[in-house]
Amino acid sequence: MKKLYIIGNWKMNKTASEVESFAAEFIELYKSHKHNISENTTFGIAAPAVSLSKLHMPSLRSMQFKVVAQDSSAHEKGAYTGEISANILKSYDVDMVVLGHSERRQYHHETSEEVNLKAKLAIASGLTPIICVGETLDEYQAGISKEVVEKQVKQSLRDLDLSKIIIAYEPVWAIGTGKTATAEEAQNMASFIKRITSKDTIVQYGGSVNPKNVAELMSQEDIDGALVGGASLVAGDFIKLLTLNK
Repeated sequence: MKKLYIIGNWKMNKTASEVESFAAEFIELYKSHKHNISENTTFGIAAPAVSLSKLHMPSLRSMQFKVVAQDSSAHEKGAYTGEISANILKSYDVDMVVLGHSERRQYHHETSEEVNLKAKLAIASGLTPIICVGETLDEYQAGISKEVVEKQVKQSLRDLDLSKIIIAYEPVWAIGTGKTATAEEAQNMASFIKRITSKDTIVQYGGSVNPKNVAELMSQEDIDGALVGGASLVAGDFIKLLTLNK
């Protein structure tokens, strides 16, 4: 069975007590469902920066749970109030970092060139960057999805070691909308991304992934995992994602 990377993205959700409640429930559910989770499945949560330390509890880390940041700075250090550098994240034993999420690109006007700078610093610091790409609804309806994604991929991945990154294909029109690319559409784009990068590139799909569609999506030849928003907020749903709803 192929290796899968299933990462939950909490976005700006969960207070300290809610993180603790999720962790406690998840740990118990994991114990009772472990037999249905493939040993080839790597999983973790991208949490708000202040919550990352709460995900370091030994009972989570013992199950190879990955602690993931939602962003890191394009600067190594210095007078950049409010930002967190990759090397600071690594010093707190963070494993991965999500970069270039469509919400960062849209609301914070991040460019692919900035994402590329962040990714270089992340790799240099020992973090695995999960680099997000994807087209808007207008671009999808105009039939230029591949052109848009190819440009984002080439700019975001310039001069990067492809063996040290993960690409998350997230069609913007499917994020948080309840709409999902069909398994065929997701597979088609994942295959395209591998053709323009490397057949060994790890490609996740993201965009309204849930317990009902996860098995079909993960069964596609070129899809190597999922970056999941809403369905990762509930421990029971997240477990169903890891078991592929078994």
